[in-house]
Amino acid sequence: MTHIAHADPRSTARGRLVTLEGIDGAGKSTHASWLADELTRRGRRVVATREPGGTPLGEKLRELLLREPMTHETETLLMFAARREHVERVIAPALARGDIVVCDRFTDATYAYQGGGHGVPLPSIAALETFVLHGLEPDLTLLFDVPPAVSRERLARAVAHGRALDKFESEQASFFGRVRDAYRARAAAHPLRFRVIDSTQPITAVRGILARIVDEIAT
Repeated sequence: MTHIAHADPRSTARGRLVTLEGIDGAGKSTHASWLADELTRRGRRVVATREPGGTPLGEKLRELLLREPMTHETETLLMFAARREHVERVIAPALARGDIVVCDRFTDATYAYQGGGHGVPLPSIAALETFVLHGLEPDLTLLFDVPPAVSRERLARAVAHGRALDKFESEQASFFGRVRDAYRARAAAHPLRFRVIDSTQPITAVRGILARIVDEIAT
């Protein structure tokens, strides 16, 4: 679901794409909403969105991707189909207006989950990225990093509180280990774009780190 928060419409600063990544249970979705609210409070126009999803078609594809069994190749293609709609209808227009887009997952998630987790060849993902995004990449990616054991513990608490897990959240710890390794490899390959945040810290400590990042990108 995409939520557009309006701040000062006179803002003319360059638009930026900020993405949040991490394995399930890392806490990124909670921090995404806080980050969007804080940027809005600082006077920036913010579009808070997510993947898969972000458009009416993308949300329908999200339900299929999170619930229905399919081949890993089909999964990858549907991820990029949803992403193309998302970029065309939400992200690119927002950046053109000078907004900051805060996106809960983007292309790095496909490299991590479908590539690292499910073994889809990385050159195939890269070819789809080139075809679909035409060179668009995030200005900043925040990687919320936790070990798989922490992820599983947090997801177990969610289940205890009555939440049903989707098919990715229900994967084994070995899957999350591969996904985490893929994320960390992406961060090492793109050090200027990524900020790796130790998300095992208390939420107040993580928010302190995010507050300093807001200081940088809100100006």
